[in-house]
Amino acid sequence: MSIPKEPRMLMITLMYLVLMALLALNISAEIMNAFYDLEKSMVTSNKLTSDAVKATYDGIQPLLDKKPQLRAPLNEGISEVRSFVSEFADKIDYYKQGLTVVSSVANEELLSKEGEIDKIISNSSRDSVILTDGTLIPVRDDKGHIKVSKDKDWTTWWMVKKHKGDELEEFIDSTRNEMIRIYSKTMKACQKEAKLKDKEVAEKIANFESNLTLAIDTTWQSNSDKATWAEYNFYQMPYAACMPKLEKLKSDARAAEALMVNDLAGLVGGRELKLNKFFPIMNAKKGYVIKGEKFEAEVAIGAFSSEFAKTSNVKVNGQRVNLNAEGKGTFSETANTLGKRTINLSATVTNPLSGEVMSGKSSFEYEVGVRSATVSASKMNVFYIGVDNPVEVAVAGVNSNKIKTSCSGGGCNMTKKGGAYNVRVSTPGDATITAGGEGFSQKFKFRVKRIPDPVASFSPMKREDSGTMGNGSFSARQGIVAALLNFDFEAKCTIQGFELTRVPKRQDPQRAQNSGPRYSGKAANLVKAAKPGDIFYFDNIKGKCPGDKAGRKLNTMVWQIK
Repeated sequence: MSIPKEPRMLMITLMYLVLMALLALNISAEIMNAFYDLEKSMVTSNKLTSDAVKATYDGIQPLLDKKPQLRAPLNEGISEVRSFVSEFADKIDYYKQGLTVVSSVANEELLSKEGEIDKIISNSSRDSVILTDGTLIPVRDDKGHIKVSKDKDWTTWWMVKKHKGDELEEFIDSTRNEMIRIYSKTMKACQKEAKLKDKEVAEKIANFESNLTLAIDTTWQSNSDKATWAEYNFYQMPYAACMPKLEKLKSDARAAEALMVNDLAGLVGGRELKLNKFFPIMNAKKGYVIKGEKFEAEVAIGAFSSEFAKTSNVKVNGQRVNLNAEGKGTFSETANTLGKRTINLSATVTNPLSGEVMSGKSSFEYEVGVRSATVSASKMNVFYIGVDNPVEVAVAGVNSNKIKTSCSGGGCNMTKKGGAYNVRVSTPGDATITAGGEGFSQKFKFRVKRIPDPVASFSPMKREDSGTMGNGSFSARQGIVAALLNFDFEAKCTIQGFELTRVPKRQDPQRAQNSGPRYSGKAANLVKAAKPGDIFYFDNIKGKCPGDKAGRKLNTMVWQIK
């Protein structure tokens, strides 16, 4: 983000957004965590999909005993596609582990040795990288966080410079084409026994191909200046963002596998449904939303069968969610509060063949944050003595009622007012605010300064400290004020006293001491006696502002009566 160069804009921005940097400095870590949560969710979903495919395959075997002409081609097709998907999943895991290795090792000379990366990948895991000489490189820090979450250079090196992304692109295309080939071959082999017309087979093949999400989206070519698909998807992409991107490809492959197996199982004319384990699934578009935006997610049932559409009951936070024939429904809510939000799911499913009723529960958490901007200008971080210094504190990932704050130095005292904080300071120097929660804390330093010197003037809104003035206007003034100009805080300075000198034309000076801002005694008489040609001097003016222990000497005022 660029920093405003105009000093006043910097000051105004920081006065009202003093600690918004707290959120901005931590938001990237929370986004990284959201990526990991998304990856975990996909891994779980992929396992459930794989388990569902196996359950469907096992469930149709007793029915295939009655249709031996279908058994061989159908089972051969299913076995072949499952083998291809498993190979694809293993390849994706290789790319993921490769990213972990190259980002953790970060040594091009070592990684460029023939076969070195593959050796390290085979010895390593997601938690530790083991070099060929036995050196162990921990992937996580003491808090369990992955160290290379924000790395972009080595992900770019591995996926773009070393052409792994180009290799992946070709692999996606070839896997997609193979799945279409296997589906077409199997469907045609089963056509006669399943009593399907040529038109029906052609439609099924066309539908299967159009519903395959495992594909290279070419729309990037018109929306980006990148030269290749790999560069578009992985150039300067953080490690944490690459993980769910790759896992999604596995998800697309598993979905294609499930689509094919379910279509082929449908040719049997029915199947035994075995729901040994059941979980409601929420597929959220994102796990971190901005305050005011809507959180939206698809709600589905693991191992779903179309027969369940009318026999399923899914609730989110007690609210019924209707499912379509594909087993999907939509839940949404407006994110009005900051922090973590928990979604509780429950589902009841009745097996349409056996009448068996099964139920399950699960929960999902997402984070609500606010949009923020960071301006790195530490010299402008100022607290003023004697006034309220409003401060907003936010710690991404921590609910506002669990945030812990403290203030030290500069006679600092910090109190909470509603959803914000107020800081009072008393001693020039430095003050430090510590903010955090749930095992995290961070310190922020501020300078403590006195309120700027006010201006001795006739007007509290502008500078009127010298010039010429008519006799009537001058005599009508009741005294002088200490004006704080261009100061954005609520503060009021007062005049303690001054020395007034009247110099009549061609006469000796007349002096009077005045206490307070208003004319009194001899000073009031001198003002009343003002005549054209007189000159009035206001000297030794003393003013006092909030937080001052003693008065300040202010500017001299000189007025000539016309």
